[in-house]
Amino acid sequence: MTDTTETPLDQPLHVAGRTLNSRLIVGTGKYADYEQMQRALDASGSEVITVAVRRERLIDKEGRSLLDYIDTDRYTILPNTAGCFTADDAVRVARLGREILDQLDNPGKAWVKLEVLNDKKTLLPDPVGTLEATRELVKDGFKVLCYTSDDPVMATKIKEAGAASVMPAGSPIGSGQGVLNANNIAIILELLKEGDPDYPVIVDAGVGTASDVNIAMELGADGVLLNTGIAHAKDPVRMAHAMRHATLAGRLAYLAGRIPKKLYATASSPWEGVVSYIPGE
Repeated sequence: MTDTTETPLDQPLHVAGRTLNSRLIVGTGKYADYEQMQRALDASGSEVITVAVRRERLIDKEGRSLLDYIDTDRYTILPNTAGCFTADDAVRVARLGREILDQLDNPGKAWVKLEVLNDKKTLLPDPVGTLEATRELVKDGFKVLCYTSDDPVMATKIKEAGAASVMPAGSPIGSGQGVLNANNIAIILELLKEGDPDYPVIVDAGVGTASDVNIAMELGADGVLLNTGIAHAKDPVRMAHAMRHATLAGRLAYLAGRIPKKLYATASSPWEGVVSYIPGE
């Protein structure tokens, strides 16, 4: 039991061979400009940031490169395959990301956040393509952090395929609905950590505000990955601060252990010595 008024120390998060003190991973898309993105990344406290490997995202219409605004000595870049709808495309984009980061000598060069989407309307993952791409990329030496649905069976198959981390969605990408099926996330955590308690499970997608992050962390997730919840907030930098603190608060609450829920009230003070009439006694 912790006996201090200082914020208790926590074990760092180990993912794909790296040790991280922040359990929040944030994206780099949808900001008003690169300068705002820089301030939000800094406010989030994140050590890992994810970047979509697309030509139009790396070089904007004014010829500026996204990577010029990212301190590659400070952040581990997690290239992602957002926008890929087939396993072949995702594998090709992952290899392109590896080449770019290899030139920068960034520690994320062997990583990929794998997304193989089914359609543009839902942005839900294609389970067959996701599994196929996971196996191919693991065989090619990648550390695969794999976006998937909140289906426990699929999450198990992805881990068995060799993914370094399984990343179940709280709800559809960019929807801001938070964790829609906490029971499924809890089952995924139980199944994937059985006999392997340090296996990292990171909730990815659907986060709208700080309380959504808190719920995911209180469930026992090892981390949260988000983008739109910060980038499209009215004040992205302020929201980045909120997400940072929510991650820590949720983690501490998980470690501390919540009280059980009860149907009836429990008085905070003992009944002995009360001066008023107690109904029924």
